[in-house]
Amino acid sequence: MKTATHTTHAVSARTPASARSPAPVPPPVPFSTAPVRVTLVIGSNRTGRFGSVIADWLLSRVREHGGFEVDVVDVAEADLPTTFAPTAEATARLAEITPKLAEAEAFIVLTPEYNHSYPAALKNLIDWHYEEWRAKPVALVSYGGVSGGLRAVEHLRQVFAELHATTIRDTVSFHNAHAAFDETGGLHEPTAPNAAARTMLNHLSWWGHALREAKERRPYGG
Repeated sequence: MKTATHTTHAVSARTPASARSPAPVPPPVPFSTAPVRVTLVIGSNRTGRFGSVIADWLLSRVREHGGFEVDVVDVAEADLPTTFAPTAEATARLAEITPKLAEAEAFIVLTPEYNHSYPAALKNLIDWHYEEWRAKPVALVSYGGVSGGLRAVEHLRQVFAELHATTIRDTVSFHNAHAAFDETGGLHEPTAPNAAARTMLNHLSWWGHALREAKERRPYGG
């Protein structure tokens, strides 16, 4: 009689890769939750300008949002020469203005529309600086007649793209701005503008935090 032969198969001591425990995942890098430092640039120096009324309304929306620390640069107070000559007067004015731009993590630019574009004083302020705008988000608020200043906004998008800044898609615009506000500076119909401002500021806050975190990991070198 034949005896059955039993074959013993050795079991490998090595565990298949598919059965191994996954490698430990490093803890996420903690990100700063500090408010975004934003500078509001008031872009008109015209006599009798309406921009200060809208700037007051806008500052109220920024403070109400709660996600920002806000500062202000007003081109009416800048009075920078168009020759870019480093005179004593220009140097003194830049000493007050440039730090507010350099320390900002984001910007809100308030502009009227003059002759289908934005004011010369605003362009002059922008051109006096370069590094201060780089790798930062810019929200745009405009006012004017029928167009609401939107043509000025589209021109500014091109300028800030050249300066390596990122403009926020959502804007706030006031068509026939004088008629939108009452004599105390309040809006006759605040619901839509307030909602538009909230959306714009939410996106500005997101970009402000995102670019802060990106630059903490890798300095911008574009």
